[in-house]
Amino acid sequence: MDAHALRKQLDADFELDKREEGDWDAFDLGDYVVENIGKKPKGLILDNAKAISKVYTAVFPSEKVLRRILDSNERDILLFTHHPMIWDPSPDRKPFINIPHELLGPLKEHRVSYYAIHIPLDAVGPYSTGVSFAKALGVPSERYFFEYGGVEVGVVGTIDLTGLSEFAERVRKAVGHEVKVWTYGSDVIKDSRVAVVGGGGCEPEIASDIADMGVNTYVTGITRIMETYPPSAQFHEVCKDNEINAIGTTHYSSEKFACVAMVDYFEKLGVPAEFIEDEPLLSDME
Repeated sequence: MDAHALRKQLDADFELDKREEGDWDAFDLGDYVVENIGKKPKGLILDNAKAISKVYTAVFPSEKVLRRILDSNERDILLFTHHPMIWDPSPDRKPFINIPHELLGPLKEHRVSYYAIHIPLDAVGPYSTGVSFAKALGVPSERYFFEYGGVEVGVVGTIDLTGLSEFAERVRKAVGHEVKVWTYGSDVIKDSRVAVVGGGGCEPEIASDIADMGVNTYVTGITRIMETYPPSAQFHEVCKDNEINAIGTTHYSSEKFACVAMVDYFEKLGVPAEFIEDEPLLSDME
C-alpha cells in the first residue's frame, strides 16, 4: 500500500487534526524524524518507506520490538505503536526513554517507517485502549468516563460476576500474569459494575469519578505508589476513603489489547499486520 495513503487514512480515522497530544519533553530522535515534529510527536515519526508491505503493531518502540523487525530482514515496513517512547521508569529521571539512536540508521536502511498515536488511541472508540481492554475482560462498554487530553478514556460496564476474587482471576487470565489487587472495600462487586482505564490510571480524579458513579471495583495498568509522582499516593487515599478496590495489571498489559485490535484495522485496509509481544513490567503494580 502507498505509504502516504496509509498515513492519510490513519490520520483521518483517528482524527489527528482534532486530537491533543501531551508534551514528551525528552523526545529526541535527531535528524531522523519527520520535519517539524517537535516535542509533541503524533502520527508519522519516521518516514523511511514509500510503500508499506506489512505493519507491525506494539505498545512501545522497545529495543526488543525494533530488533524483532530488523532481524526479520524485511523491507517497506510500518511500525505502529501507542507510545512514541519506551516505558522504562526510574526514580532519577522521567519514565520514558528514546529509541536507541544506534537503531535509527538500520531502521532507515531497512525502510522501516514509524507511526505512533497516544491520546488519539486512548480516545474511546472501537480500537481504543480502554474499550479494547474492557472487551478482553468481558466488560461491555455501557458508559464512558474521565476526560484526558480532551477525550474520554474510561469504560464502565456490568459484568456477569459478583465476587472480586473471581473477577481478579478473570483479569489475571486475560493479561497472562499475576495481578495486584488493592482491597479497600467489599469483596462483592457493587451492582456487578466495574470501571476500566488502560495505562497509567492511578489518578485521584479517576478514583473520584468512580466513587461518584457508585462503582467499587476498578481495573487499570499502573497502581504502584511512586514517590516521584505524588498523585499516585493520592489515588490510593481516594480509593481507601471510598472503599474502591483497585486491580493493577501493568502499563503494557492494560494497553496491549488496543495494539492487538489494530492488526484487524490494518488487515481491513488490505495490509498484512502482526502484533509483537513485549514484556510487562510487574513493578508497575506494586
